[in-house]
Amino acid sequence: MKIISKLVMAGLVALSVAACATRAPMPTVESVDLTKFMGDWYVIANIPTFIEREAYNAIESYELDSDGNIATTFTFNKGSFDGPLRTYNPKGFVKDKTNNSLWGMQFIWPIKADYRIVYLNQDYSQVIIGRKARDYLWLMARTPQISDADYQALVRESERLGYDPELLRKVPQQRLGER
Repeated sequence: MKIISKLVMAGLVALSVAACATRAPMPTVESVDLTKFMGDWYVIANIPTFIEREAYNAIESYELDSDGNIATTFTFNKGSFDGPLRTYNPKGFVKDKTNNSLWGMQFIWPIKADYRIVYLNQDYSQVIIGRKARDYLWLMARTPQISDADYQALVRESERLGYDPELLRKVPQQRLGER
């Protein structure tokens, strides 16, 4: 019986390793101009973390610090457009300074979460932020709404990167001036 359980365990380990080996690494974009990337990004849709599950009006704002790190402000209303305002201030750290597309994001010291710019359109108006583990995802834009065609293109790109589009949650955003 011990031999059978060892064989089953070995088989499960081999399958796990094979599954990991066939998954392509999470790419990042070739280059990010940090100065152009700074500013407000509206979260259009995401595979949310536990704090974002009931987010409305979610906005991620970046500001380049003099030390090269990124001061981040993440705000949203919890539960509804009129819900309580939540604000978080993680710090971003550029890990790969050759292309600026691989960051660490620190909410709590000393943990730096993986944060990858995996898609960025040419005019810096739409971005996809992913993670190596493909567990969370953020589709963001410079405006609170984007066209359905643009949204579908971002969803297709996230699916190409290995994300399940069924897990995406559209984040309710009020139009500017309605807040």
